[in-house]
Amino acid sequence: MKYASVLLAVGCLVTAAYPQWLETTIQLSPASGPSAFCYNSRDNKIYCATTGHDSVVIVDGETNQIVNTVTAGDVPFALCYGSQNDLIYCANYGAASVTVIDGATNQVVCDVSTGNGPRDVCYNSQGNKVYCANREDNTVSVIDCMSNDVIATVGVGAAPSVLCYNPQDNKVYCGDEFVDSVTVIDGTSDHVIASIPAGSPWAFSYNTQNDRVYCADYGDRVVVIDGVTDQVIASTIVGDVPDALCYNSHDNRVYSANLGSEDVSVIDGATNEVIATVTAGYAPWALCYNPENNKVYCASYEHVTVIDGTSNQVLRTIDVGSNPVSLCYNPMQNRVYVANEASSTISVLRDSVAGIEESYKPQATKLKQSQTILSGASGVKRLASSVVFDPMGRRVTDPRSGIFFIRDEGRGAGAAGRTRKVILQR
Repeated sequence: MKYASVLLAVGCLVTAAYPQWLETTIQLSPASGPSAFCYNSRDNKIYCATTGHDSVVIVDGETNQIVNTVTAGDVPFALCYGSQNDLIYCANYGAASVTVIDGATNQVVCDVSTGNGPRDVCYNSQGNKVYCANREDNTVSVIDCMSNDVIATVGVGAAPSVLCYNPQDNKVYCGDEFVDSVTVIDGTSDHVIASIPAGSPWAFSYNTQNDRVYCADYGDRVVVIDGVTDQVIASTIVGDVPDALCYNSHDNRVYSANLGSEDVSVIDGATNEVIATVTAGYAPWALCYNPENNKVYCASYEHVTVIDGTSNQVLRTIDVGSNPVSLCYNPMQNRVYVANEASSTISVLRDSVAGIEESYKPQATKLKQSQTILSGASGVKRLASSVVFDPMGRRVTDPRSGIFFIRDEGRGAGAAGRTRKVILQR
C-alpha cells in the first residue's frame, strides 16, 4: 500500500491537553460593534451583524477572509438562515425592517417592513418561513421565504424578545418579557395555540431527544416546556440571572450561562435536574455547542471557557477580544467564531481531535520513505520522544497503535526532508 506523504504547513501550536486555540483575529472597522451571528451551511459563510455601523459582515468559512460588507437597517440585532432559498435574514431593531441577503451573491435582495423593534428572528424549516419578534408593538411578523412578503402578523404578549423553533411539532415559541409568558404559535396556521407562564423569558433552547423547550427565566431558573402538550413540566433552579442556553445532543444536556453568579449550570435532559455547576468567569453572556468534539463554549468578559461535554470539566480558557457577546459554530472547519463587541473584532477559535497537536494544510510532496516496525512499550516510548505525524500530516503527541511518520529536519548528509514511516504495534 502506498501512503501519501502529507506533511505540515505549520499552523498554530497547542498542547495535546488543550486542543483548542485562537487561530486568528478578524479586525473589523473601529466602533462597528459586532453583536450577532448566523452560519450559512450551503455556502460555508459566517454573517456578523454590526450594530455600530448598521451592516452585516460576511466571512468566508474556509479562509476567514471578509468577502463583503452589506448595508442593513438601523441597529441590526439578530440573524437567521433560511436554508431552502439560501437567504439570510437580519432583524433591524431601529428600522422596523428585516434585511434579506442572498447567500450565493452576498448582495441585499430586499428590505421587508415589519412591526416596530424587530428583536429576534427564527426560521421555520417545514413551512419555509421566518418569524420576527417585534418588541415595541407586541407582534410577530411571519415572512414567506419564497416571496419575502409578510403573510401574517401575530399578536403576542408584551415585549416579545426571543424566539425558538420546534421542528418536531412545527411550533414557534415567543418569549414575552413584560408579561412573564411564552406564546406558542402553530407553524402551519400561524395562529396562537397556547400561552405559558414562564417568568421573564430571556433565552431558549430546544431538546431534540426529549422534545422539550427550555426557557431561561431572567431570575434564577430554567422553565421546561413539553413540546407536545405545551405544559410546564419542570422549573429548574440554576445560577443567578440565566441569560443564555444551549443543547448538547451527544449527552442530552442543557447548559445555562448565569450572568449574576458567573457560572454555567449543566441540566440533565432526561431528569431536568442540575448535575454540575462550572465556573465561567465574569459576565458569561453566550453559549455555543460543538457537536464534532462534544464541547461547550462559553463567552465571558474577554475570554471563552471551553467545557468538556462528557466530564463537565473546564478544558481551557482562551483569551479573546473585549466584551464577547455572540458565538457561532462552523462545522466544516470545526471553528467557533466570537463577536467581540467592544474591540470590534471576531476571534476565530479552532479545535482538533484528541491527540492531535496542531492544525494542518496537506501538501502532496514526493519524499523518500523508509519503514520501521516498533512494538510494545519500548516502541511507544521511542515514538513519544520523536516528532511524530499521522498520515494526514498532523502532529501527534500520544501515539498509539497504527501508522505514523517521522520527518528528519536536516540531521546528517541527505537527511533533510526525508520521511520515515513507522508502524507501531501494541
